[in-house]
Amino acid sequence: MTAEVIAAFSIAPAGADDSGSYSAAVAEAVRIVRASGLPHETNAMFTNVEGEWDEVMAVIGRCVEAMTADHPRVSLVVKCDIRPGHTGQLAAKVARVEDLLADS
Repeated sequence: MTAEVIAAFSIAPAGADDSGSYSAAVAEAVRIVRASGLPHETNAMFTNVEGEWDEVMAVIGRCVEAMTADHPRVSLVVKCDIRPGHTGQLAAKVARVEDLLADS
């Protein structure tokens, strides 16, 4: 598949570390996303990645491989916006909403 996609994904081990945190495991996934060179952003709940379907799914796959190497059980949630012919939407979608809010 060669369509452009924004994927919002959340990945974490099934159990927290000794302090009750998932941060170290999530940070490793974010490192993989950043190293991919694809447009991305991370917020409190998800990491968003934009690119061609195969590129984005490969990055998410690498995150799964890295996390399952260290944890016996992993939770992954993925939501995709597939819009062929549209790039740069990671920022453009937010800008359109901000423009409407500025007008009101």
